[in-house]
Order: sequence, then C-alpha cells, then structure tokens
Amino acid sequence: MEFGSPEFWAGLMKIIGINIVLSGDNAVVIALAARSLPPHQQKIAVWGGAGAAIVMRIILTFFAVALLELPYLKLAGAALLLWIGVKLLLPEESEEGGEEAASSFWAAIRTILIADLVMSLDNVIAVAAAAKGSFLLLVIGLAISIPLVVFGSTLLLKVMERFPIIITIGGGLLGFVAGEMAVTDPAIADWVRSTFTTDEAGHAFVGGVKLEYITGIIGAIIVIAIGKALAKRQTEKEKQVDLAG
Repeated sequence: MEFGSPEFWAGLMKIIGINIVLSGDNAVVIALAARSLPPHQQKIAVWGGAGAAIVMRIILTFFAVALLELPYLKLAGAALLLWIGVKLLLPEESEEGGEEAASSFWAAIRTILIADLVMSLDNVIAVAAAAKGSFLLLVIGLAISIPLVVFGSTLLLKVMERFPIIITIGGGLLGFVAGEMAVTDPAIADWVRSTFTTDEAGHAFVGGVKLEYITGIIGAIIVIAIGKALAKRQTEKEKQVDLAG
C-alpha cells in the first residue's frame, strides 16, 4: 500500500473512525482512575497512564499483525469485530457503583493499564485490519490514539450524546472492516481465487467491484441491522420493567 494512494487514504479514514469510536472508553477509564488524586498528580497520572497504555498497545498491535497472517484468525477477528460493532449500538445499562476511584498515584496507573489491556484488544484488531499490513498506517493509527485517549474523553462522550448517529456510523464502520478482513483470511484464499476474478495483486472482483468492498458493505449492514433490532428489544424490555415497577 503506497503512501498517498486511494487505498492508503481509505485505510487512514477507517483508522481515524475506529480510534474515535473505540478510544472513548479508554479515555473515560483514565479520567475515572485519576479523579480522586490531588490536582498536581492528576495530570501526571493521565499522561503517565496514557503513555504506558500506548506502549502496551504498540506491542499488542505488532503482535496482532503477525497473528493475522495465521489461517482462520482473520475470520475469528472479523466475528469479534461484528460483535463489538453490535455491542456499540446497544443502549448503555446503568451500573451501580462503577469503577472504584484509585486512592494513590500508582494505584491509578495500575487501574489504567489493566483496563486498557482489556479494552485495547478490539482497537488493536480493528486498526491492524484497517492498516492491511502497512507499517506507516499502524504508526499513524497509534499516534492518533494518543491525543484521543488523553484529551478526548469528555468531548467524545458529549458529541456522541448529542449526535447518536456517530455511534451507528462507528458500528457500521467496524462491520465494514470485519467484512473486508474475513474475505482476506488465508484459510479461504484458494476458494476466493478459484471462485472470483482476481488481479495480479490477488484482489478479487465481482462485476468490476472489489469483493472486499462488497463483503464490507454486507458486514456494515449486518452490524447496523442486528444492533438496531437488539437495541429496540432492550428498550422495550426496560419500558416493561418500569411499567411493572
């Protein structure tokens, strides 16, 4: 993937969208973990926690890129992204208690790292898939995630609350990346080559349109359709519980 090519810019737009949608939770955890610290330690905890989390994400990212070359792993990753996309479209349930505020600087850093390790897996898989092996796109994706994690928590949450369509677009984007990823899995490479017309680079086409784009659109439709249906059912159940109470 050459710098400045249409594929490069398309991949970059996907990575920006994925980071906008998926970095919000990481930023919220940082804010929650640092909120009980003295003011002079809060900024250090945010920058220190975010910096350490980004280093961890770099390691996870390059590990994920290597793993994505294994047969069936892209199919599993695509299924995970579809699930994440659907989950993003579901209404958030109110939780009692929530994250317990860290009582010390190092406790806050530890809380940030543990939470980021768990929540960064979806980001890592999505960015690695969208980058399609481009080292430059991986680096850019990681660089973009730093300011989003450090500065973006409050802004992202407010924007998503005001414009819920962003959540739907983000879920659809994950479905699109999942569809693209699934059809490029090495396990089905022979079947793709024997079934569809392919070019010298190995890209399959259907009626002059890349197969990856078609499966990507199908993935986006699946996520949005299932997510909206489950969200509607969940909302109706909550209304019934409220009426019964």
